[in-house]
Amino acid sequence: MTVQPSFDIATDGATDGVTLAPAGSPLSMMDGMQAWGLTIDKFLVHAARWHSDVEVVSCDIDGEVSRMGYGEVLRRSQRLSGALQDLGLGLGDVVATLAWNTRPHMEIWYGAMGVGIVCHTLNPRLTAVQLASMLEQSGATLLAYGAGLATLADEIAALRPALRLIALDERPEPGSETLDVEALIEAGEPAVWGGFDEQSPAGLCFTSGTTGAPKGVIYTHRSNYLITLRSLLADSLGLTRRDVVLVAVPMFHANAWGFPFSAPAVGAKLVLPGRVTDGARLARLIREEGVTLTAGVPTVWLGLVDHVEAAGEAVPSLERIVLGGSGCPEALMNRLEAGLGVRVQTSWGMTELSPTGTLSSPGEPARASGWPSIGLDMLLTDAEGVPLPEQRGVTGHLKVKGASVVNRYLGAASPALDADGWFDTGDLAHIDETGALTITGRSKDLIKSGGEWINPGEIESIVGAMDGVALAAVIARADPKWGERPVLVVELRREIEDTAFRAALKGRVPDWWLPDQVERVEAMPQAATGKIDKVRLRALYGQGV
Repeated sequence: MTVQPSFDIATDGATDGVTLAPAGSPLSMMDGMQAWGLTIDKFLVHAARWHSDVEVVSCDIDGEVSRMGYGEVLRRSQRLSGALQDLGLGLGDVVATLAWNTRPHMEIWYGAMGVGIVCHTLNPRLTAVQLASMLEQSGATLLAYGAGLATLADEIAALRPALRLIALDERPEPGSETLDVEALIEAGEPAVWGGFDEQSPAGLCFTSGTTGAPKGVIYTHRSNYLITLRSLLADSLGLTRRDVVLVAVPMFHANAWGFPFSAPAVGAKLVLPGRVTDGARLARLIREEGVTLTAGVPTVWLGLVDHVEAAGEAVPSLERIVLGGSGCPEALMNRLEAGLGVRVQTSWGMTELSPTGTLSSPGEPARASGWPSIGLDMLLTDAEGVPLPEQRGVTGHLKVKGASVVNRYLGAASPALDADGWFDTGDLAHIDETGALTITGRSKDLIKSGGEWINPGEIESIVGAMDGVALAAVIARADPKWGERPVLVVELRREIEDTAFRAALKGRVPDWWLPDQVERVEAMPQAATGKIDKVRLRALYGQGV
């Protein structure tokens, strides 16, 4: 068993400075509170002990549903931990997963993390070369893959010859060297969970790379435990044991926003839809399982509301949809609330934040990105990083700090923080007088035209609210006179003339911000996590004429 050197816990000498009672003081003779490590295994143990029969519902690749109580999920996960230890893995070693949202994927998550093995989630929508590069960085020696991904797993293994494979959702071919997870669970002895430092690494996720090369972010047990508690606050997700949670956001996308931790933490029924998350599949699961809350990126919910409207169906149990991952057009939020009869909660976060930063309150209109909960602080600065003298009612560059904010990226020589410990999110944001945050754009997306800045996010927000617009994006096109000029790219639900876009923007943004050209696409290109892929858009439409 080896500890990967890239996961050394570095503090750079920074601590909160704990002062103990002086020697001889009566307080020095008191034991205080019990040492009880904030480790992820405790979520599933709690669910199994107090909500043993509450179901984890899982869909296979064909849509067939299986059900299992938290008690049985714990038993299988602990036996899988023992099997991983029998394979020679231990504290600090890395297991990678290449899988969809299924119960077997959840079991290997807990099976690994329960004994201090690091779980490195991989995005199946990336190429074998990209994924092999990530595995080289993490040092993973084992790759567990899900249904329909055997070919991709084999391609990765060809690039990483020492990598062993485990089949999760389907049985490997007879005679194959690939390990069968069911055989491992049957043979494994239940392992004892916990007993390691809460600052130990628990998971590894790479950023989506929509604006640059993906970077690895290491989650500790403590950071994931604390952000799970934050998410359960009433003004945040406010989950209860009466909820039924459908997790449409992929488990490889920043830990599925923590739902595989928060649902068992309160004993909520958990619905994992598998590989297919189209409108028809989601609508069926919501109806049949009585789903009350679901979460995912806007493109997923566009598919759901399109299906429900076209089929004349209803999803009466659904109460809330949590939107995140990218900005959501106001027109889509209106359709969801009016057409499905749900409350929309908007959010903002990043892989680097474990991932949640802000959430709108469940009972309030969801038009801002929301408020931070305890444990996250925010700061607005100018372009040079100098804090703005006023923090309310202004727009600036957003920095954050907190217990669940990245310290340094995987393999980086120095922390990803400024001298005062703030992490630069790369976002432009506005904080209103109530403290609500609205993301207004990405600093890397800003367009410099004639020496002045244009914020694409403001244009996208206005165009995205127009009736008939499904998705909108603004990118820079090289211009021999002005340096850069904005181009509007739209995916439409009905035909709209160019003049209508200019009319909607006129008077709401400066005239020189108005896009020089409108490009229509049948389907907006999306990055691997469902966000609009601006790198691809720039390649298609960003060249000068």
